[in-house]
Amino acid sequence: MTMPPITLPDIAETLREAARRNGLTQARLAEVAGISPRTLSHVLSGQEDFRLTTLMALAERLGLAILVVPKGVAAAVAAGDTIGPPVRSVITEALEAAHARRELRAGKGRG
Repeated sequence: MTMPPITLPDIAETLREAARRNGLTQARLAEVAGISPRTLSHVLSGQEDFRLTTLMALAERLGLAILVVPKGVAAAVAAGDTIGPPVRSVITEALEAAHARRELRAGKGRG
């Protein structure tokens, strides 16, 4: 499956959504990212090209990561959680069982 190329509007939308999730106004985001409000406005418009360092500063302040991966693996990265739940390991099951036994013993000691 081939991924369509990412566009400036795509990046802008991702940044706007992250700013909303983080409760940041444009003025505050520009301040903490160390860029001018005008530059931020241009980035978030999705219409103007911007410097990679600007994107890096914004991503850092918004808790985002910039990934550069081979195109062949991009679809898997983009799929995220839709791939399915992780495979349960024997170690995970043993840890959960030990935790449940510990909680059970702790509950018996109170009663």
